[in-house]
Amino acid sequence: MDIRHYYTEKGQGEPVIFLHGNGDSCDYFVRQTDFFAKRYHVYAIDTRGHGRTPKGTEPFTISRFADDLLCFMDDHSIAKAHILGFSDGGNIALEFALRYPDRVDRLILNGANLDPKGVKPSTQIPIEIGYSIAKLFAKKNDKVRQNAEMLGLMVNEPHIDPEDLKKVSAKTLVIAGTNDMIKTSHTRLIAEKIPNSTLVFIKGDHFIAAKHSEEFNRAVLDFLNE
Repeated sequence: MDIRHYYTEKGQGEPVIFLHGNGDSCDYFVRQTDFFAKRYHVYAIDTRGHGRTPKGTEPFTISRFADDLLCFMDDHSIAKAHILGFSDGGNIALEFALRYPDRVDRLILNGANLDPKGVKPSTQIPIEIGYSIAKLFAKKNDKVRQNAEMLGLMVNEPHIDPEDLKKVSAKTLVIAGTNDMIKTSHTRLIAEKIPNSTLVFIKGDHFIAAKHSEEFNRAVLDFLNE
């Protein structure tokens, strides 16, 4: 690994790792950190090239981010953790669970998708237009290039075969908003294909953890306490 992650850490007990969405940082989970730190050892990580974590020399890919997570866990002597991923963080968490199943205790996927077609066109089309424009000017400066790479993640990734979800061994909570930018049918497909999963919808959009934190936190805690 060619980077050191910025992260926040709080609490004691079983480790829980929070993974934020595209273009965001670990600050997204400000309404979760204190709540879960009462019972768990919470880590909230800034993904490569996001927040206060440097980009390094590696490209932006979901598989690269999953390998980064493995390195982070090894560096902090975390043998196994509950992993909660939001949006692209959910995609990273899912990729990680498929590649390193023995490192995952329970898995929480919030607003994750298997491929770009899982995103509603009203959200995806503007992202694709923005990506096309950003690519044109990517050589102008590093900030524009990095923005193009972030948009590229949502245009080109992930690519997970629904049938591969049958290999997920961790007990899983699939949670999304009733008006999420991820298609409801797509979220249901993820829950249906993962063998030991629970599906929960909370009234709201893609950002239920931030906007409806009390209900979101209770649903996740109930799942972890089962």
